[in-house]
Amino acid sequence: DDVARSADNDLLYARLIGTLVRREKLQPFDRDAVARVIEHSARRAEDAEKLSTHMQSLADLVREADYWAAQDKREVVTRADVERAIEAQIKRSDRLRERSHEAILRGILHIDTDGERVGQVNGLSVFQLGDFSFAQPSRITANTRLGDGELLDIQREVKLGGSIHSKGVLILASFLASRYAAEQPLSLGASLVFEQTYGQVEGDSASVAELCALLSSLANAPIRQSLAVTGSVDQFGRVQAIGAVNEKIEGYFDICNQRGLSGRQGVLIPASNVAHLMLRRDVVEAAAAGRFHIYAVETVDDALQLLTGIPVVTPDVDGTPPGGSLDQRVAQRLKHLAELRRKYAKKAEFASGGRHEHDDE
Repeated sequence: DDVARSADNDLLYARLIGTLVRREKLQPFDRDAVARVIEHSARRAEDAEKLSTHMQSLADLVREADYWAAQDKREVVTRADVERAIEAQIKRSDRLRERSHEAILRGILHIDTDGERVGQVNGLSVFQLGDFSFAQPSRITANTRLGDGELLDIQREVKLGGSIHSKGVLILASFLASRYAAEQPLSLGASLVFEQTYGQVEGDSASVAELCALLSSLANAPIRQSLAVTGSVDQFGRVQAIGAVNEKIEGYFDICNQRGLSGRQGVLIPASNVAHLMLRRDVVEAAAAGRFHIYAVETVDDALQLLTGIPVVTPDVDGTPPGGSLDQRVAQRLKHLAELRRKYAKKAEFASGGRHEHDDE
């Protein structure tokens, strides 16, 4: 269903477009129009290094571009005609996207795109409607307190979380325990939730965002709401590739653009997804002008440093986090919770012993 993108295959693809044009008796395509069709084919393949070979969608695009050229009484199909055809295809399918974005812009769905919040981060969710997919930001929050090491995934508890999403939460819980509580009890109670979601949540592409929200709450370190995060995480804190990276970036860009780009907004993506970027021209232009940013991160530490502005340094050889780091703040909070748990356990043991003595008397 796809082929590698190379100079030779680009030429073959251009010849394929020419064959379709002649077979359908359409207007000829100029060089820029052919180039735009090839770009869109890479976008459909979700990979800058591949081209989609789905012939029906290619033929539909070529025919519709010819229609728009005829409407403008042109004898040659141009890049603008191909762009118009792509936009028209999206317009016919984007009613739900418009409604969801309107809810965010009106404040019905609470999504912050500026300021800072503790334990709150913007994740990115993708919705699939037939051949059309779109993304919108989702507010992910974390709450931490004294407990016995349980990480509560509210989506899973109410059966609104799929198995892959639950797997992602369990992996981040494993990372948290192994990194900060390898030799002491994890005296933590925590809860994670996608706020204002009323349907099934599936996939692990929000696990980096969930982990950042959790560590932000533990360290009492505010997270920049101007940034959104996508990516899954493994047990060692490495950020892993996810799907629909273009739609996710564009979904957050659309909200920020309608509110007004400040130059501080952007999206964090896995470094391994860079090869898949085939973004809309307006997003590329905003990024080139410094009005919107796309950060490629390899580890959760990279993500945390961008989100909080606080250096995140891994523990020294002896396991002690360096002073002033976010790691130190998390470790100190967990140590404090462990001491509180031991204190309450002793009080409970003493109280229990006192009652037995009274009974014996």
